[in-house]
Formats: sequence, C-alpha cells, structure tokens
Amino acid sequence: MKRASSSSPVPPKRATTAEPPVADIVPLRRQTLTGMALDALRARILCGGFPEGEPLRQDAIAEELGVSRIPVREALRQLEAEGLVTFNPHRGAVVSTLSLQEIAELFEVRADIESDLLRRAIPLMTAEDHLRATEILDAYENALRAGEVSAWGEFNWQFHSTLYAPSNRQFTLGIVSKLHQHSDRYLRMQLALTHGETRARKEHRSILAAAKKRDTRKAPQLMREHILGAGRSLLSFLEEHRGERAPRARGKAAR
Repeated sequence: MKRASSSSPVPPKRATTAEPPVADIVPLRRQTLTGMALDALRARILCGGFPEGEPLRQDAIAEELGVSRIPVREALRQLEAEGLVTFNPHRGAVVSTLSLQEIAELFEVRADIESDLLRRAIPLMTAEDHLRATEILDAYENALRAGEVSAWGEFNWQFHSTLYAPSNRQFTLGIVSKLHQHSDRYLRMQLALTHGETRARKEHRSILAAAKKRDTRKAPQLMREHILGAGRSLLSFLEEHRGERAPRARGKAAR
C-alpha cells in the first residue's frame, strides 16, 4: 500500500504539465503571420511599391501574401500607428502622404532632437560604439555603391541609433525611431533621385570622426546640418515634381 500511494500520483502530474504548451501554439502562429504581413507591407511602402495615396485593398493583399485578412488588417493598424497608413472613411486604408510643410517640419524636428541626443551620447561612448558605427558605415557605403536602395534606410537608422544609444534616453530614442520611419522613404528618394550618396558618405564620416574625438560641439552641429541639408535637398526635388512651393527652411544651418 505504501508503494502504490507513493508511485501512483506521478504519471498524472507529468501528463497534466505536458498539455499547456500546446494551447499556446495558435496565438504564436497568428502573431507570426501578422508580423510577416507587417514587414512585407512596410517594406513595400518605404521602397515606393505602394505610392503615396495608394488604396491598400485588404483582400488583394491577403491573397498575394497567402494569408487571411485578419493579419493584414492588424498589420495595417500597426502601420497606421507608425504613420505610414491612414484610414479614409470612403477609401479604407491608404498610403500616407505628407505635405511639403509636414516634411520640412519632420526634418527640423529630427535635427533638433538628434543633435541633442548625440551631444548627450558622446561623453558616454566607448571604443566598441565607435567600432560598431564604423562597421555599419562600411556596410552602408557598400549598399550605396551597389545601388541597393531597399537597404539604405535600415543602414542609415542603424548608424544614427548606434551613435545615440549611449545617451541612455530610451523614450527619446523611441520618438526618433518613429520619425525615421516617417522620413525613411523620403530619405531614400532624396538619395536616389538627387544623387546625394557622395554627400551622405562624407557627412556621416565627418560626424563619426568628430564623435570619436569627443567633440560635443562640432559633432552635434554636423549632425544638425546633415539632417537639415537632406531635408532641403528633398524639398527642392519635391517642389519641382509636385508643383508646390516648399516652406522656407528655418535656422542658421538652412542658409
């Protein structure tokens, strides 16, 4: 009787503990499909595959991706939160369009925030941070030379975020990440259509060199001028092709 009482409870316990993980598989798979749809749609919007103002038909997208409409709908809601998609009462989800005034504001806000982040980060940077930023620039420049447009935005963000990370200001970094998502397709447009690759390479190298010297005045100023300069170049291009007048840039660096 002692033997039976001590051994019989063991098998049921093992059987019950083995069951719960099976129930977690379904939501995990659904999230994966949403994530895949999100990545695919974001990439296409940022590279211009879906132009500004383009309606995004959920049924057509779902069929193309081989998924149901549910993950597509969830992905579009996430893209709305990122500012890449807006929901129109009559047209449904459409690719967001920024006015020239909004684009000018976007680059001005980036210039203000990012130059401050860099100033705060420089005293806390390590040799590993410098090395990481250098490696990213090498890869970025290879992508620029190869004309790999789809990779430019990601490498640009990796470089900027690597420089800012030592500041330990995660909330501000989250804001800057969203600003980069807004400006990514415009940035790549500016590089590809205005032939700004050479200028971008030189400016990034100058910023990194000043950061390595721990120059908390020169590096942030170079960053500010770099961002505002990219914005001015883009606005000039869009002003010509949209037939709109770009707002006058503010600040000393705008010249």
